[in-house]
Amino acid sequence: MDEIDDDRRLGWRVPGWVPPDRPARAPIAGRYCRLEPLVPAHAGALHAANSDPARWDYLPYGPFVHGADYATWVADMAASPDPLFFTVFPGDAAPAGILSYLRIAPEAGTIEIGHINFAPALARTPAATEAMVLLIRAAFEAGYRRVEWKCNALNAPSRRAARRLGLVFEGVFRSAVISKGRNRDSAWYAAIDTDWPALSAAYDHWLDPSNFDASGRQRMRLGALTAPVRRAYPPPKDDEDP
Repeated sequence: MDEIDDDRRLGWRVPGWVPPDRPARAPIAGRYCRLEPLVPAHAGALHAANSDPARWDYLPYGPFVHGADYATWVADMAASPDPLFFTVFPGDAAPAGILSYLRIAPEAGTIEIGHINFAPALARTPAATEAMVLLIRAAFEAGYRRVEWKCNALNAPSRRAARRLGLVFEGVFRSAVISKGRNRDSAWYAAIDTDWPALSAAYDHWLDPSNFDASGRQRMRLGALTAPVRRAYPPPKDDEDP
């Protein structure tokens, strides 16, 4: 067999592959927000910002009625290397959300983004989008080959966010988890390194200040900018909101 036949039979070669480093517990700065490693001191502001119990519906923990309970959870998560949590600071404002890397596998070049919980004041803002972009960008620039996003298949806002970011739907894993005593089917999305140049350009275009008018309204939708990446793959028939 020739080399092409071997690639078809066994998968293409990845010459010179060097696993990336694990992500650092270090700040990441953006234009509209900055990400700081989660520390116990952030607990009070985060608990106040996320007081709506509905914000916890699709997370495997919470809601935390009492600030002390949330502070205990934050202290535990702040010490965790995986998931590795970051706090979102929009502009000069107080902490308004968290998100994390998880299932960090440098040997495979894969990493996931999850545990996203943004306060209502942060959600649907350029800072919220940039927070997710900062983690995606940092992962690819570090040398990861694949960035994953998994969510409850019933979580329509999370599925829309994944598509808007240009992540490709890869299917639903049925009965994947039992969360809070309920079945969870998990929807999988991902971007890979060959998607990254087009996604990076789309993110830069959308986040540029010129993309927003004087009232802060977007001129070009991010989903429209990232659509060519998603369209490069045959769309599964069941990538629909519940």
